Amino acid sequence: MENTHHEFRDLFEQLGLPSDEPSIRNFCSQHKLQEGQKLADASFWTKAQAQFLHDALTNDADWAVPIDQLNNSLHH
Repeated sequence: MENTHHEFRDLFEQLGLPSDEPSIRNFCSQHKLQEGQKLADASFWTKAQAQFLHDALTNDADWAVPIDQLNNSLHH
């Protein structure tokens, strides 16, 4: 089984979001999660985006590392 390494910007592309550096910074500054709120439960995701995030974390998929990074970015 081959593991694929995904960059943070790749996650934004996968979610259908702009993935250039200024857009990523802007997204992270405009979207914050409350303490204890799960990333996939945030109201700003589409149903498909939320499902992808949930499934990728539940299955510990290749995407888990950049998703954790996004989770940390939105909690701070």
